[in-house]
Amino acid sequence: MARWVRFEAAGATRFGTLADGTIAEYEGELFGENRATGREFAVADVRLLMPCQPSKMIGLWNNFHERAVLENLHTPEHPLYFLKPANTFAGEGDPIPRPTGYDGMVVFEGELGIVIGKRCKDVPLVDAPGVIFGYTCVNDVTSRDLLKRDPVFVHWTRAKGADNFGVFGPSIATDLDPASLLRVRVELNGVEKQNYPVTDMIFSPYEIVSRISHDMTLEAGDVIACGTSVGVCGMQDGDTVVVSIAGVGELTNRFA
Repeated sequence: MARWVRFEAAGATRFGTLADGTIAEYEGELFGENRATGREFAVADVRLLMPCQPSKMIGLWNNFHERAVLENLHTPEHPLYFLKPANTFAGEGDPIPRPTGYDGMVVFEGELGIVIGKRCKDVPLVDAPGVIFGYTCVNDVTSRDLLKRDPVFVHWTRAKGADNFGVFGPSIATDLDPASLLRVRVELNGVEKQNYPVTDMIFSPYEIVSRISHDMTLEAGDVIACGTSVGVCGMQDGDTVVVSIAGVGELTNRFA
């Protein structure tokens, strides 16, 4: 398994693989041909960036059995999802600002993120693993009180589309089996708030990719957030949120 990162060092944007606090630099294309340069950087000496630059982030809603039971939600026949625009994309260490003029609840949602590795459309389920580059940590931030502000329209884009509300990274883990015993953990100021198994998904990562690819073309670098389970709660100004998945990474941001 490799953990791919993008980073800034000596005034240039670079990419490579992270292990034991050291980044081995590569050149070429992250989602294409590449090769090691032989140069290494200590992660403490660089600035980590978003591990890729998506054309879109797709977020699932109601994709975990435990949460569906708790909130009395129906089991969907097809993945239920929304889109996050490019202004929401943020990475490790980036602040999550409160939307201007909004004083309501802002919640974190720790999630497993799928990173697409090649342009694809109408992908059969059996071929889904071949179009997935790897997996990352996602914090799908939401202005909860805006969702149902209008009684006849759910404001998915408004509630989830503020600046830096689509946080992901810091790395992309490849050669990872999503059916393994992965758990998504979220700590708020050092206190655990979420800890749930990926295996509780209604639609597995392979099913998600296959089904959504029949709705729209997926591009290399696109991120699909698999949805969240129980334990979501509000953040106060100055809170620090850490989303971690063993084997994938640890994503830390401050709600400012």
